[in-house]
Amino acid sequence: MSRRLNVAAAVLCALLCAVLASPLGATEDLVQFESTEQQQLYRQLTAELRCPKCQNQNIADSNAVVAVDMRNKTLELVRQGQTHDQVIDFMKQRYGDFVHYQPPFQLSTIWLWLLPILAVLSLAFTVFRRSKSSQASEAPATETTGLDAELQAMIDAASAKSKE
Repeated sequence: MSRRLNVAAAVLCALLCAVLASPLGATEDLVQFESTEQQQLYRQLTAELRCPKCQNQNIADSNAVVAVDMRNKTLELVRQGQTHDQVIDFMKQRYGDFVHYQPPFQLSTIWLWLLPILAVLSLAFTVFRRSKSSQASEAPATETTGLDAELQAMIDAASAKSKE
């Protein structure tokens, strides 16, 4: 009798573990696509679009409510047959330029494009000036050594005359 109870408890425990573990494998959304091109476009778009709430996380990785809404809208637009650029334009119109990782070249975003260029140019200018100043400081050192030798020779000559 006790053996049957142990077997029944073991079976019940195994069933309970299987039931509790089943939601762990169901974390990925099951989205159906008409073609592999649509699936690839959807994945590319969700990786390119930034979540407005999470700041630096794409909508594919974010669980924020706005990211879920953006994923759903992206899926709807892809299923409607819209192109990559059309979906990006729609999202920019709805959420602003911030949602795309590649900001457009506009007056308001010009600093995003020029800042790296200015940083590289200022670094190159600093390196050039330092190398030029180090070359300039080396040249007077040799002239000073020559002047010091002449001065010492003059002092020695004056000392020799004074001893005579």
